[in-house]
Amino acid sequence: MTPSSWLFRGFCAGRVIGCVAFGVVLTSLLAANGWAQEAVSSQEGPYAQPPAQEPAPVVRQAPETPPAAGQQTDAAAQAPLAPLANYDPALFQRRIPKEQLAFVSQYAGAPSNELYREKQFRKLMHSFVPDCTFHYGMDKSMFDALDEVIQGSSEPVQIRDGRYLLVSGHMGKYLAGRAFLWIDLQEGIGLGGFYFHPTNGEPTPSVTVFSNQVREDGISLGELPPAFAEDLSAWQMQWGVPMVTTRYFIGDTHRKILLEHDEDYCAPANGHYGPAESDCEQMDADAADADMTAAYFLDQVHYATNATAWMLGPDQVEFLEVRDRTCGRVVDPLACRVRVTRERTRVILGRVPVRTPRR
Repeated sequence: MTPSSWLFRGFCAGRVIGCVAFGVVLTSLLAANGWAQEAVSSQEGPYAQPPAQEPAPVVRQAPETPPAAGQQTDAAAQAPLAPLANYDPALFQRRIPKEQLAFVSQYAGAPSNELYREKQFRKLMHSFVPDCTFHYGMDKSMFDALDEVIQGSSEPVQIRDGRYLLVSGHMGKYLAGRAFLWIDLQEGIGLGGFYFHPTNGEPTPSVTVFSNQVREDGISLGELPPAFAEDLSAWQMQWGVPMVTTRYFIGDTHRKILLEHDEDYCAPANGHYGPAESDCEQMDADAADADMTAAYFLDQVHYATNATAWMLGPDQVEFLEVRDRTCGRVVDPLACRVRVTRERTRVILGRVPVRTPRR
């Protein structure tokens, strides 16, 4: 019995709905990688024969000028990684007119609290901060949650390259709350992020990115502005936010959706070597797991921005057990885990309505 048929049989025992589609996807997935060619002596036994040919090793290119001895610090190894280049400017509607943003330049270097409390800036926030209920310890508006974390912040207002504004804070009394607001002063694009440790049954910790200028039912980090992705990574490093964590997105439909990881953690970025190969492969696997778990939670709570649900359901537990047993039989178990997990995420996300046409 091949690994693909064994996984399909174990996961679909006693089920009808969804098993045919899942089996077809998984069988073609494993077969495409040569994993379905090996025979097993019994259901739990080892391969009868090793693969005829080992996969070629992955060659990772170094920067043109490698870091000198002693300069490869942990911080360099975790330098912000660029996501796939899929940025689509058409995602952002109702942009802020440039003339309404001119006043913020005078706050460069000032405490974030000063700009955050400024009346003009509070008005601007309504252009991109969703007016939805957000669960931060208890149900409250997104504005109230941001007030708890940014109001009173002494963190300096940053304006990178004379263009990218960052207002941030970590004033939360509990749940390790951290938040920021980001604006492209030239394009009038506004986004924000909120990190904390939920206690309402959802995956924890989590980062929720938001923008009222976006109307989408599915999105990945690479579809957002590259400058935002860069500043998000730098902010995560600065405040100890895990580089791989559960990520959501809230747009103008006031639905919490998955913000997918599309970073390649095994590729060098920003002139530095990435993490060691074994570490980066594990990060890819962890990112796939985080997306699948988040998608499963969102499916359970119907994409509500403040819902509570206790993980995991028996179908998800069974899938994880069968996946891990099956991928433990192949030449590259982490690659198998990433691919099978991503396909499971696609199945879960397939229940989401089709994307809303852009206005």
